[in-house]
Amino acid sequence: MALSRKLVQQRSSVFGSRSMSWWRSVEPAPKDPILGVTEAFLADPSPDKVNVGVGAYRDDNGKPVVLECVREAERRIAGNLNMEYLPMGGSVKMVEETLKLAYGENSEHIKDKRIAAVQALSGTGACRLFADFQKRFRPESQIYIPVPTWANHHNIWRDAHVPQKTFHYYHPETKGLDFAGLVDDMKNAPNGSFFLLHACAHNPTGVDPSEEQWKEISKLIKEKGHFPFFDMAYQGFASGDPERDAKAIRIFLEDGHLIGIAQSYAKNMGLYGQRVGCLSVLCEDEKQAVAVKSQLQMLARPMYSNPPVHGALVVSTILGDQELKTLWLKEVKGMADRIIGMRTALRENLEKVGSPLSWEHVTNQIGMFCYSGMTPEQVDRLTNEFHIYMTRNGRISMAGVTTGNVGYLANAIHEVTKST
Repeated sequence: MALSRKLVQQRSSVFGSRSMSWWRSVEPAPKDPILGVTEAFLADPSPDKVNVGVGAYRDDNGKPVVLECVREAERRIAGNLNMEYLPMGGSVKMVEETLKLAYGENSEHIKDKRIAAVQALSGTGACRLFADFQKRFRPESQIYIPVPTWANHHNIWRDAHVPQKTFHYYHPETKGLDFAGLVDDMKNAPNGSFFLLHACAHNPTGVDPSEEQWKEISKLIKEKGHFPFFDMAYQGFASGDPERDAKAIRIFLEDGHLIGIAQSYAKNMGLYGQRVGCLSVLCEDEKQAVAVKSQLQMLARPMYSNPPVHGALVVSTILGDQELKTLWLKEVKGMADRIIGMRTALRENLEKVGSPLSWEHVTNQIGMFCYSGMTPEQVDRLTNEFHIYMTRNGRISMAGVTTGNVGYLANAIHEVTKST
């Protein structure tokens, strides 16, 4: 009896020490550069602090906003609907309305049932679902990602084990589009490559191709047999007009491309925490679309089984009701107009304080973000000396700029850049 007790104690000791060592090799993950900015801002006791790093809309008082159309949709939903599981493909109604936004209200592609589409966990989830789909069915392929891009794009395709390459996009000297470099990279990429494109309001630069440039890009991608995948996180929020913001996609559709699109309602409806998005893939015919959708659902099943219901109900309620949709269009234009107004105000204030630099790019760029051209060292000075927080690549979230802080922000930027 004593011997057996001793063996149990020895085994317990062995297994106990082994279990203690399972996670010893795990190091803390590096902080997310954007979330880290917000953490530092919140910890700063200064009354003058300004956060222009956050990628979420704020009103002119710097406060988060819930749209009235969302409030009304939630009032209509409350107590009237159950919260049962959605199908793996998500809300059929939400997906239908979302496709109309991207492909057009009277799209022949929708009528012909050529689009495989599923509800996704906002734009991030849509991109990840597509990346896994790409890896599974085109395992030999790679993805070309613009320089720069939203940092999470690299994480998404990396974790899906899709090889990445980059293509020229932003020109630091002009603070505009490096169109020549972009064209060269697309020409030199192996035929049949995948290209990640921002449909509008490029993040982080705010630099979009012109309509004529989009037409040239479409023509070149067609000639090379590349596959264009659009991340459209800002439809309606860029210019204030969802139709205008979908222009790039419509050009590609007119040119006969098969495309993929990731859509999100985080920015344009303020549904950041609801994680409502859609992934769609335009196919050759209805039969192919059915097969592709079934595989997208199969990929979603072990990831998250099925998407959440509440945000999808909000979106489908707004877009499915003409009164609420009209209110949304008015509100999203109001948000876009405030951002555009703050761009003008920032540029005017910089010129007023006598900055010797050109700030035309502030008003030439579009969308939530302004790629200021400031260096990491200049950004560090802004933070250390003026309590102004942004990512070290110089990206200013225009949503954080208000009539109350724009003068202070311009003065600070002038101070750290005047010796450039």
